[in-house]
Amino acid sequence: MPSETIIPLFPLGLVMLPQMPLPLHIFEERYKLMIGECLERHTAFGIVFFNGSDMQAIGCTAQILKVLKRYHDGRLDILTRGAKRFRIKDIYDRKPYLEGRVTFFEDEPNANKEACTQLARSAMTLLEQFTAIAGIQDDYEFAEQLDAGSISFLIAGCEGFSMEEKQRFLEMTSSFERLEKCVGALEKIIERTKITAQIRKIIGGNGDMAKFSS
Repeated sequence: MPSETIIPLFPLGLVMLPQMPLPLHIFEERYKLMIGECLERHTAFGIVFFNGSDMQAIGCTAQILKVLKRYHDGRLDILTRGAKRFRIKDIYDRKPYLEGRVTFFEDEPNANKEACTQLARSAMTLLEQFTAIAGIQDDYEFAEQLDAGSISFLIAGCEGFSMEEKQRFLEMTSSFERLEKCVGALEKIIERTKITAQIRKIIGGNGDMAKFSS
């Protein structure tokens, strides 16, 4: 993929991250057309976070892995995966859907790979703790085969983070910084989740709330 090109844009109320799987239901006519062209040409499209009023300038391309279902009226269920991050330079509305002239970017080389690897291990431990506490069923055995950069995006996709936090993680160009921020944020999320679970347990069992008042 060239460093600068024009790609179709799909504004959504979510943040796509590299290697993130994302199923999509395509029902609007303009996006049926867009996905049809991508399937025909074997090309990706760009997902950008749209909060209802503003569209972000940095997004991530989505590769179509599989068409899960085709409906009689042209709607589609597809499975996509995040690929390359991009920065929008110009937006065009020459077609029913938006297009963007974009440049692609990657993380900067790690200055200390050993420290980054250790931080990635700590981040994975925290992610497993969070999913266990939150009751999320996930198996992260495959993470042992990922590098620190890939793990940083895996952590950044955690359900405990807001879309705004995920957008900031997407924009960072240092995997070490992304991991560092993720670890700090996950520690706080885990603590809040533990307290919430304890409170629910006490309320459900008519327990004593005095221990939380000190």
